[in-house]
Amino acid sequence: MVAGVDSSTQSCKIVVCEAATGRVVRQARAGHPDGTQVSADAWWSAFEEARSGGLLDGVQAIAVGGQQHGMVTLDDADRLVRDAMLWNDTSSAPQAAELVDELGGAPAWVDAVDLVPVASFTGTKLRWLAEQEPDNAAQTETVVLPHDWLTGRILKDGNGFQGWTTDRGDASGTAYWSPVTGEYRHDLLRRAFGRDVQVPRVVGASEAAGRTAGGMLVAAGTGDNAAAALGLAIEPGDVVVSLGTSGAVFTVHDRPVGDVSGAVAGFADATGRHLPLLATLNAARVLVAAASTLDVDLAGLDALAASAPIGADGLTLLPYLDGERTPNLPMAQGTLAGITRANSTPAHLARAYVEGMLCNLKGCIDALARNDIHASRVLLIGGAAAASTVRSAAADIFGVPVLVPEPGEYVALGAARQAAWALAGGSAPPEWDVPVAATVEPSDPGAGAVAAGRYRDLVDARHPGAVIR
Repeated sequence: MVAGVDSSTQSCKIVVCEAATGRVVRQARAGHPDGTQVSADAWWSAFEEARSGGLLDGVQAIAVGGQQHGMVTLDDADRLVRDAMLWNDTSSAPQAAELVDELGGAPAWVDAVDLVPVASFTGTKLRWLAEQEPDNAAQTETVVLPHDWLTGRILKDGNGFQGWTTDRGDASGTAYWSPVTGEYRHDLLRRAFGRDVQVPRVVGASEAAGRTAGGMLVAAGTGDNAAAALGLAIEPGDVVVSLGTSGAVFTVHDRPVGDVSGAVAGFADATGRHLPLLATLNAARVLVAAASTLDVDLAGLDALAASAPIGADGLTLLPYLDGERTPNLPMAQGTLAGITRANSTPAHLARAYVEGMLCNLKGCIDALARNDIHASRVLLIGGAAAASTVRSAAADIFGVPVLVPEPGEYVALGAARQAAWALAGGSAPPEWDVPVAATVEPSDPGAGAVAAGRYRDLVDARHPGAVIR
């Protein structure tokens, strides 16, 4: 048996699986505190709670999939200096813009690390720390990512710790490790922080980070999106659209993207390939806000949206309820446009919220296509994928078949699959089936294209010159 951990923004989830088949034997969950800055100690407490009661009995290997980009700062004794700044903390937006300009613009960054810094990435948070908290910056000797920290903590708990480790998938989201060269860019690290700090050793995809005192293998682990790609066993042509609290659009690719516009972050995946990705701050949280506005639950919101036509008779929402990362508008607010007497109904409003969320993600799929990365089908995952209107509207707006895998903890499953790979060795991870709950074909892609076009026009009018990144 093997175990996979999903240490996300919201919670720690652990699944225990048969290594040969991926069949889930047991699983558990414990919550994380809310916020954009959280003590890493809370992640360990949640892991201990989730694994209690013998959850890991008989497990031979484990791996951690963790939220990307979070900045965990350690002093010279590996003690936490301050709370971790998470990916969704946008405080470093000014520092991100400074870093882009200092290196000579977006093309220079894409050439260096295949992405353009935005507030999410670790390097920008290091610049913020150096400028805003010089005392904490002076104490910082090592910087690790959330999955790195939990992997090391598991090994320290079992006396198997031999130094901090990471993997290429998670390291590629720092803006100071290059998926192009496979090496740290210490010059960019120094540019961000003002001096060098210790960074984790990058472990190979199927290698072990170490073993616990009890002999359990601890695999490299990876970032959450790379872990989800492993859990879903995606191949070129498959584009994943993840509808969690935030949104993500990603696929696998055989080479660096090199998107000089900065629209697509050219991350690495957890297998040796690349993981072109775009992320949004607003996904399922848009539907939660809509349900609250209309005083219904999510099932009631789905029913209301289903009773309105595709395009909501012109009612269009820009869903930037918490600022936005894609497009890069950290201070933006939502916009509702095209209101008439005919569409001033709860059903139309529900539909506009659903379609606004999806049209924002359609912009991400279009950005992939501009880099000759085309979707032949979309895999729709996350809690919001359960809504029938979300599924049907996604097929029409994206214009391709939408597959909805059976609900599952795909980040944790991907981490477990990586653990099974490290345990067995070999050139590729084990073959695990991914059951599909539904396949939805577009029913009116023409109307979906009209809705998406109206959305793009509103973005241009409300935020002229906005660049999708």
